[in-house]
Amino acid sequence: MMSTLPTLEEIQNSPSNTQSPLALALEILFERSPVLVHVLEPQLNGVLKSLPPLASYSQFIDIALSEIEKWDIQAQAEFISGHPRIGESKNLSKLSANEQGAQGVKPTPPEVLVRLAHLNACYEVKYPGLRYITFVNGRTRAAIAEEMEEILGLPHSFSDEEPALDSISPVEFASHDWRTELDRAVNDIGRIAKSRLGTLSVN
Repeated sequence: MMSTLPTLEEIQNSPSNTQSPLALALEILFERSPVLVHVLEPQLNGVLKSLPPLASYSQFIDIALSEIEKWDIQAQAEFISGHPRIGESKNLSKLSANEQGAQGVKPTPPEVLVRLAHLNACYEVKYPGLRYITFVNGRTRAAIAEEMEEILGLPHSFSDEEPALDSISPVEFASHDWRTELDRAVNDIGRIAKSRLGTLSVN
């Protein structure tokens, strides 16, 4: 059973704490992480109390993203790390498992899961401090593996060893390319959050 979002009134008007309706809503929509609970929750609590009543959950997500975009890049990187790696199957929230197809009728082939694990490692070598995030939007894990290969400039393969991790040249931390990936990940987390509204039958 999927979690139930608190009402917009509860989200906007309850006192700030790590178990508040606001914290719960953020956890459901964005995945729980320390920076979300300890930084975004109190920051957003103050912002929301200064605004007129929220009109929709989509508006709430937009406001949250606008606050996240004000953070320094290290905090934003910590935020995206709250999302599970593509292909992980343990300790997933019900929404993440549903999005990644972990509970689908047709299981992901083992060779695809092995390849995804290696691609995640490759990505994290190339982009130090980042985690690969993408809006799955119903695609298979095999399709996501091909997308990761394209982003990394790799040929399609099912190898769990190629390319060797020590052959990958890291992108400089905070460089233009690094920031572009960070911005893409934050944007996709927003897309994932809005997609979850449909799953939860709210808007």
